[in-house]
Amino acid sequence: MHYQTPGDDLVALLDAPLTPLSSLSPDRSHLLLIGYEPYPPIADLARPYEKLAGVRFDSTRPGTQRLTRYTSLALLSTEDGSQRQVTGLPGDMIPGGPVWSDDGHRFAFYLERPGGGLALALGTVATASAEVIPGLALTDMLSSPLQWVDNQTLLLTLVADLGESPQPPKAPEGPIVQEASGKQTRAATYQDLLASPYDEALFTHLATVQLAAYSLATRETTLVGAPVLTTSARPSPNGEFLLVTRLVPPFSYRVPYQLFARRTEVWAMPGGAYLRTIADLPISDEVPQQGVPTGPRAISWQPNAPATLHWVEALDGGDPLAKVEHRDRAMALDLAPVSGGDSPWESFRLTHRFAGWDWPDDPSARIVTEYDRDRRWRTTYYFSWNHWETRRTLFDLSVNDAYGDPGSFITTQKPTGERVLDTRNGRVFLAGRGATPEGDRPFLDAFDLTTGQKERLFECGTEGYESFLAFIGDKLLTSRQSRTEPTNFYIGSPNLGGGGGSLQITHYTDPHPEVTGLHKEMVRYQRLDGVPLSGMLYLPPGVTPESRPHLPLLLWAYPEEYSDAATAGQVRGSDKTFTRLMGTSPLWFLLRGWAVLMDASMPIVGDPETANDTFAEQIVGAAKVGIDMLVARGIADPSRVMVGGHSYGAFMTAHLLAHAPGLFRAGIARSGAYNRTLTPFGFQSERRSYWEAPEIYHKLSPFTYADKIKDPILLIHGQADNNSGTHTLQSERFYQALQAHGATARLTLLPHESHGYRARESVLHTLWEMLNWAERFSADPSTSADTGKG
Repeated sequence: MHYQTPGDDLVALLDAPLTPLSSLSPDRSHLLLIGYEPYPPIADLARPYEKLAGVRFDSTRPGTQRLTRYTSLALLSTEDGSQRQVTGLPGDMIPGGPVWSDDGHRFAFYLERPGGGLALALGTVATASAEVIPGLALTDMLSSPLQWVDNQTLLLTLVADLGESPQPPKAPEGPIVQEASGKQTRAATYQDLLASPYDEALFTHLATVQLAAYSLATRETTLVGAPVLTTSARPSPNGEFLLVTRLVPPFSYRVPYQLFARRTEVWAMPGGAYLRTIADLPISDEVPQQGVPTGPRAISWQPNAPATLHWVEALDGGDPLAKVEHRDRAMALDLAPVSGGDSPWESFRLTHRFAGWDWPDDPSARIVTEYDRDRRWRTTYYFSWNHWETRRTLFDLSVNDAYGDPGSFITTQKPTGERVLDTRNGRVFLAGRGATPEGDRPFLDAFDLTTGQKERLFECGTEGYESFLAFIGDKLLTSRQSRTEPTNFYIGSPNLGGGGGSLQITHYTDPHPEVTGLHKEMVRYQRLDGVPLSGMLYLPPGVTPESRPHLPLLLWAYPEEYSDAATAGQVRGSDKTFTRLMGTSPLWFLLRGWAVLMDASMPIVGDPETANDTFAEQIVGAAKVGIDMLVARGIADPSRVMVGGHSYGAFMTAHLLAHAPGLFRAGIARSGAYNRTLTPFGFQSERRSYWEAPEIYHKLSPFTYADKIKDPILLIHGQADNNSGTHTLQSERFYQALQAHGATARLTLLPHESHGYRARESVLHTLWEMLNWAERFSADPSTSADTGKG
């Protein structure tokens, strides 16, 4: 069939102008506003590409497959809100990937020529203009195409001159052979992997690049090292060194390139002379489930030191089930100055798994977070360098505890490039979404690292939704929206409650006033086992709950895992935000007269090792009480309820139709997995393999219950889905099983689409499929005897 559209009214709303993306300059004087096209034509997705080592390469660019088009650049002053369009952009090129210089005076980006190839462009804030630098061919194969070394130097990733591309053999040269080493491995079901010697040769040719330094002062380009198959190259803060990670043969047919054998080295700038090896790691295809590779990992520069490297190493073999006193140790190496004989040293050991650094402005201070897998728990420590034994615990809480979440540290970028914690008057700052039983209320706290004392500087009021973005001098840049007003940026003094005394610096208007004002409500209810639940209820424009409208209802959800009922029942989200209809959102149903219960709680509560044993019972219980609550309020017609979800939500949808027959009129399942024996080494948060719990894998496979599903189900899947675990085959085989047992089912495969649907044609067709399916099976049974069930 041809692509369909859901009606001119919905098409017009989908095409309504979007708020630009934004990027704040390091000196915070300007916002770079980036216009973009969210739904490229299907012809863009249909461009030829190679699937190699977990990446999709477009050799005509050359670079990775790119699905977002940038259309314009503008500079917005944070002082007075004045706006200037960036001039000098060639009309036949597409800007992309703007990166600010450290001082905020310039920005660099790449331009895509329609005929292929990426060019370098430089923008200047003072003149709001851009120029294309001739003679440079950039690529973004496996690493960033450009980054600033200092305010006058760019590190570029250029196309390497390697001659003609390898050609596929006319006949096989031999069989494809893989051999197991005798060690237990649990590789995920990765997609787009290497599969032949030709794939290896083509991958090497496409992914090998030439690093180069470009001087803005002299307009000269200096090659850095020889062509290299690099996944990252990071300059040291002082610009004297380059941390390069490169792939080395042999390659693997079981895992993507990130887990290939790799070597991390230090090179000298600007010429790229090799200095030393930091890590030399084998193929990581034997990593324990939910474990980590052995050897150095998370290697990075300390941002507030000239040239100091930090990394961590597993002390438990990378195995989270190993019984050890310490799981990780932190290592450090100072390269400034290079003495030739410097050796790395161990700085401290962690009881649980390393989960990240935060760097205060003080070079002698450290903040580190560890994660306890068994409890789903995170702990953050503050300490002085070489004084780990006197560390202070800053935060210690469940990763699921939204109410107790202290927020994230606010960082700032210095004119010399270092990104450290923003420190003022001896205090740092934390910003978070501020989950409460009444909904999210974003906040900003000042925090004393030494005493642990907090002072709340800003908190969202109760009438709208406002979030802290950044400091502008001694004022705050915030984004503010409400149910009737789209998001705009404001600059004002710290306050509790938001709103007053602010300068509005953007003036974006309502893109679809015909939708604005619809009823949006955070609803709360309780599962029979006592777990509190919530969801966001939407009603069509002009409909109020007081009218008891008895509408058809779409319940849309995505299951989440929790260790305890208390955190599972916490409210997340806000009903004070602006509702924008975009993409394949289920909220389009509102314009066809449906009520929508969005993000309905579907918590899977229990011991992380065995919680899935009662997956079906828990989601059925949650769905029933949600429907009952809306029926009791007179909002939903119990005979016209549909359920839907995407990915794990599609998996949930199929389970609900299998285990709660008749509860729903029909279901919509997009890009899901339905046969868990095809993901035998775990899925989502399931920690057991198929061979450890075969009965659970069968029980958790909707495919097993294909003969029991009698309610109609619409299956939609991208034909090029490369998400681990949701291969397109999952929907194809599930549909065949349903068809064989006489179910009412429809399978729609979207050409060239991956896990999420991007092309304009695909988005519109998906909306048509969902709305058309709903119309087929939502007839009021009091006026029609045809339920459409098979």
